[in-house]
Amino acid sequence: MLNPGGNSLKVQLVRCHSTQRHAYDGEELLSVSIEGIGKEPRLSLLQDKAKYASEPIEAENVEQAVANFLRWWQNHAPGDGFPRSMDIDGIAVRVVHGGHDFEKPALIDDQVIAKIVEFEKLAPLHNKSSVEVLAPARSGFPETPMFAVFDTAFHRTMPDYASTYPIPAELAERHQIRRYGFHGISHRYLLERYAHLTKREPRECNIVTMHLESGCSITAIERGRSVDNTMGLTPLEGLMMGTRSGDIDPSIVALLMREEHLTVDEVIGLLNKKSGLMGVSETSLDTRILMEEYDSNPKAKLAMNMFTYRLRKAVGAYLAALGSVEAIVFGGGIGENGVFVRKLVCEGLRAFGLEIDKEANERLIDREGILSQPGSRLEAWVIPTEEGLEMAHECLEAISVSGSFRSAEPDSQVAGATSSVAGHLR
Repeated sequence: MLNPGGNSLKVQLVRCHSTQRHAYDGEELLSVSIEGIGKEPRLSLLQDKAKYASEPIEAENVEQAVANFLRWWQNHAPGDGFPRSMDIDGIAVRVVHGGHDFEKPALIDDQVIAKIVEFEKLAPLHNKSSVEVLAPARSGFPETPMFAVFDTAFHRTMPDYASTYPIPAELAERHQIRRYGFHGISHRYLLERYAHLTKREPRECNIVTMHLESGCSITAIERGRSVDNTMGLTPLEGLMMGTRSGDIDPSIVALLMREEHLTVDEVIGLLNKKSGLMGVSETSLDTRILMEEYDSNPKAKLAMNMFTYRLRKAVGAYLAALGSVEAIVFGGGIGENGVFVRKLVCEGLRAFGLEIDKEANERLIDREGILSQPGSRLEAWVIPTEEGLEMAHECLEAISVSGSFRSAEPDSQVAGATSSVAGHLR
């Protein structure tokens, strides 16, 4: 899995079995993170999402980061216990925006690349990086099928009344303006893992899933299908995030342009990169740091209170929209570790029948389990999201359909160097 961001790259190698039915059946063989691209880049090895080794690497841009990672890999495999590059059956490249054109992974060709580039106008911070990884990946694996895995695909099932903006219909159609939803790779994994843990099929589940990292979104899932997501035309809509504002009055854009003499692009850049937790606290976008300052820094306290309030409000809205919900699911770095965030969200949902187990909330860090007390009408779960496993599984499904598997044993198939947008806290 190749997962590029503006200044970072995440790579995972995943072994899938040709008979597996779900992403969580896969096995992570190697996880690498390259951060500080264009500044002071370092390559780190990860285990259970924690760094255990790190070294400098040359990476002026994402393309060079991929190329130099592949050289690093060749120098370390197989003597260091890493899988060999010749064992790779497929490469999954994470693409944030697929518009309404892609409902499943697509074999990357010139036509698919043109579509990804076309949607850069809707995700300029993301799609460009996905295109940049293709040349070095193709150079390193010229005969290996490469698939684009789209964050928007899971949300193709959103009904028109949830995905349509209340603007003139002609303009919306001409410019493809609609709510697409994002983080679908993560939300699909959370759904299917929850279904497995509760011994039911995904189509039997009515839940609300939360992907909480630097970029945050919530999905309303009805009978195993996404019916709404807090993000919209772009990943800027919705919740307050690390550096993104989320929902604001649209008139703020015009006011800032007029009063601060800013261009449209400058205001959008401000809302994407200088707002959210960072903008309010003026300290950090990392909730762990903000919690350390919670009692001593009023701005950090305000930022965290705003973040949890808006999160609780969005969950409550989806509970009302779905009508019948059995559980809410916390995923992503903040959801998997944020004791304070989970506490405030759950305590605000008592009216829906959720009673938080305070001891479980303190205990469940980076591992899955139930946060709610036995007998709660509405359950709360923590499930660490595994986007790499999900991407590899979707790549496996696409390879199986195309008949591109090598003639290896089923348990030796490796699906994925995968690339996902890593401009988020993980």
